[in-house]
Amino acid sequence: MRIALVGYGRMGRETEKTAVARGHIISAVIDAGNMSDVLTINPSNIDVAIEFSTPSTAYGNVSNILRQGVPVVCGTTGWDAKAFADRYGKSVMLSCQEADVAVSRPGLIVSSNFSIGVNLFFALNKHLARLMQDKNYKPSITETHHIHKLDRPSGTAKTLGTILQAQGYEGVPTESIREGEVAGIHTVVWDSGADKLVLTHEAKSRTGFALGAVMAAEWLQGKTGVHTMAEVLGIEE
Repeated sequence: MRIALVGYGRMGRETEKTAVARGHIISAVIDAGNMSDVLTINPSNIDVAIEFSTPSTAYGNVSNILRQGVPVVCGTTGWDAKAFADRYGKSVMLSCQEADVAVSRPGLIVSSNFSIGVNLFFALNKHLARLMQDKNYKPSITETHHIHKLDRPSGTAKTLGTILQAQGYEGVPTESIREGEVAGIHTVVWDSGADKLVLTHEAKSRTGFALGAVMAAEWLQGKTGVHTMAEVLGIEE
């Protein structure tokens, strides 16, 4: 595949290494200094864009790339990516889009976390939440990340909260910790008066996030509309 990397921070550089190792070509690298080059992306020179930018730029980047007919894998958190994907999937016009987007609808995958392990963690917590109903267990979430992370709580923690809320657990307490260079630790504690059950996912590095993003880009080829990492990994929603 010919890949455009939009955002060239830690995740962008890790994604580049993973994509090249899997035999793909990085045809464009777009970052703060040349962000207007997003408008040059089109199907004649790019097969897919992988977007890891900032909460303030993600909406414009993803909208413009889709409008030009190129599929997008977006892992930027801290913006309302789910609302964007929901509206795009229903072909509702966004303020910055033209009519041709609703017709062609290039493929889009947005995820708060592309790690394979984290997406299995999501599925486990969804299943456990169903098992825990009416058994007097209360969940809480703790997430720990490096001091450079811009959003708080993390997008992954928000996704966990949404999963639990959908199973009837309202207002799940969430604690955010920022320290050192921690790649990401997420813990869900299910507590009762008698005992507690703890599920934790700990990322050892950013490699797993990059691998998942590249796998999502590979899977997205030839598809239109909105998809999820659960589909990419064959995990039941």
